[in-house]
Amino acid sequence: MRVRRALLVGLASWQATALAAQGASPYVPLHYWAMPYIEHLIARGTLADPTPLTRPLHADDLVRVLEAADTTGLNAAERRIVRDILADLRPPHTDRPWVRANGDVTAAGASHARRDPLRAAGPSHATAAGGLDLQVALGRVMLVTHPYFDTRLKYDPDWFGKKDRVIAGRVAESYIAARWRLGELFFGRLDRNWGPSGIQGLLLSDNPYGLDHLGFTVGTARFQLQAIVTQLDDRIDSTGALAHRYMVQHRLWTRPGRRWTVALWEGSVLSGPGREIEPWYLNILNVGYLEQLNTGTTVNNFLGLDFERHATVTVFGQFMLDDVKIEHKIPTDALPSSYGFTVGAKGGVGRTGMDWCLFYTQVSNLTYRNQDNVEVPLYHFLGTGRNFDDYDQATLQLTLLHSSGLLLAPEVTLLRQGEGDPRLPYPPLTAFGSTPSLFAGVVERTVRLALGANWDRGPLGLAANGGVHFIHNAGHVAGTTDTKFVGGIAVSYRFRRQGKVP
Repeated sequence: MRVRRALLVGLASWQATALAAQGASPYVPLHYWAMPYIEHLIARGTLADPTPLTRPLHADDLVRVLEAADTTGLNAAERRIVRDILADLRPPHTDRPWVRANGDVTAAGASHARRDPLRAAGPSHATAAGGLDLQVALGRVMLVTHPYFDTRLKYDPDWFGKKDRVIAGRVAESYIAARWRLGELFFGRLDRNWGPSGIQGLLLSDNPYGLDHLGFTVGTARFQLQAIVTQLDDRIDSTGALAHRYMVQHRLWTRPGRRWTVALWEGSVLSGPGREIEPWYLNILNVGYLEQLNTGTTVNNFLGLDFERHATVTVFGQFMLDDVKIEHKIPTDALPSSYGFTVGAKGGVGRTGMDWCLFYTQVSNLTYRNQDNVEVPLYHFLGTGRNFDDYDQATLQLTLLHSSGLLLAPEVTLLRQGEGDPRLPYPPLTAFGSTPSLFAGVVERTVRLALGANWDRGPLGLAANGGVHFIHNAGHVAGTTDTKFVGGIAVSYRFRRQGKVP
């Protein structure tokens, strides 16, 4: 009865977030070939979101909601992609420990090297990539390692590793995770995103490369406490000493009903010469801001709230407060507030097989910066959430899976970017009164008209994205205009082998 009850709960769309009780299951990486199709089906309302406000998904959770999905309203291409994803993610039919190897090779060409085409940077190039994702399931314990090479890395301005080699490489995922019915213990490397799916989280996203961390989750299908802790790269502080830096994030995630998902969270960045993480910041039931006040230890605190209401039109949002001044008694109270937020909506378009997503995001000028210039949420000068501040962005995207199997995603984006940057030093006290809360200096405005495309059939995959950027005040020079094409294409071949562990 217990197994039957767990299965029924897993099939119910409003409780599809149940932590696995059947054994180990790998995460489905954010770069997994089928994620664009999965997000399309979720936005359409055809597929229940296994974990709203949380990515990546667990493979077994995704398999359950795919098996429970009503495919009668899908077109032939959508039904085929559901079958392909299920065939790819289902574990071997065995009660014994199992092993799986997923491999791929990719040839690509692009006009830029950065992963984000909206803020394209780096030279145009033709690149080659390949890797092997090894997964071993041992009871409730999952072992995963995914080394790969990618010649694009040596051109990417965001890659902090060695660039003087012909072939650059890294390990995309490498972790050991143990799951139980009411919790999970995780250690290793995995790209995560806390916040609305498909949009970079304000403090935790897949923006940085290789953020190893310790993760902990405890709770039920509708109420969970979650935490991660990681060490950021060391930096030289204002005294010339080498400062150790750490980041801790706690989150209370709850799904009180069929439609609502809410997460209340906090983040803390700690730094100092010879500093180690104090246990009162590690305690998942403590409030970091209160511990800072009561212990006198220094920390850069962030508070946040995420929400999603699932319906025919699903609304979502994420709000983060870095610093706000309520009183104006001393000179430092003249500092402008630091914050970030995203609000949006998504849904399907009748029986057309199309979905849409519209969102607006704003990040203030001094968000992510701190009076202690090393106590910032940057990892090798790349944001743990967003890589930029002092901007706002409005984006409308449509997605349609054509009967030919081609997933098309036209996009219109308006980006306004001030001269603020999270890597800049904090302004001096004398500049507080003249520092704007948003849009410092000359504001660069970009209008992006783009089209993305994905096509996957068996072991072959095609991904492309091309767009035109119309830029006003280019390079933050008043009156300068520029128009440029930004695009890339990649062709992949995938293979898989799996079986029992000897």
